[in-house]
Amino acid sequence: MSRAPEKAPASAIAVYSGGMDSTVMLSAMLEQGIDVKGALSIDYGQKHRKEIVAAAEICAELGIEHRIADLRGISALFGHSGLTDSGTEVPEGHYEEDSMKQTVVPNRNMILISVATAWAITKEAEAIAYAAHSGDHAIYPDCRVEFADALDDAIRLCDWSSVWLYRPFVDMSKQSIAAEGARLGAPLGKTWSCYKGGALHCSKCGTCIERREAFHLAEIDDPTVYAADAPRVALLVECEWRLSGL
Repeated sequence: MSRAPEKAPASAIAVYSGGMDSTVMLSAMLEQGIDVKGALSIDYGQKHRKEIVAAAEICAELGIEHRIADLRGISALFGHSGLTDSGTEVPEGHYEEDSMKQTVVPNRNMILISVATAWAITKEAEAIAYAAHSGDHAIYPDCRVEFADALDDAIRLCDWSSVWLYRPFVDMSKQSIAAEGARLGAPLGKTWSCYKGGALHCSKCGTCIERREAFHLAEIDDPTVYAADAPRVALLVECEWRLSGL
């Protein structure tokens, strides 16, 4: 379990990708009366900008200031990540499969949160909010509770003002986040998750499968439009959400 404080901050800057988790987090923060002083998306050289476009549109709808930090110049430092390297394919399959390690961007969360921390200090926000959840931990080491706790310690020491790391979903499942998003009326259908960045969600990459599984387990309607060749949910359930069984 995380040692993150249960008390929500009075104000925060949100690390915001335009995906489902961070959108539900924004909606929950607004419901709680947290002053969201801004939402920050990071362009670190991703192969596509679908999430960032979604983030800008959703922030405009919610009335939240949205900024994009252009860090594309560092993408060459990330090696052969499937998310940034044009020569590396985005793998298909469930997140639990070993191939999903190709989607790791080294130290991504520390980079994103560090930039957001600087803006939070400038905006005199109490905290930096980010939406890592329990299902991320197996694949992404910088989503672990231990990492978040250590980073929180560092953030508290980086400036004379008091800022800290708010991570409301760190002990929650993707299923629970989907259910919370439905309860809040969050604009889930406008969020973008797919790593491939096509016209529609591919339904085959790890994040698409995780998204479909979350809606199914939460027993709520999935508003996402998937590609025409997307496997049926019933078939995915039968194969335990693994494309290798199709």
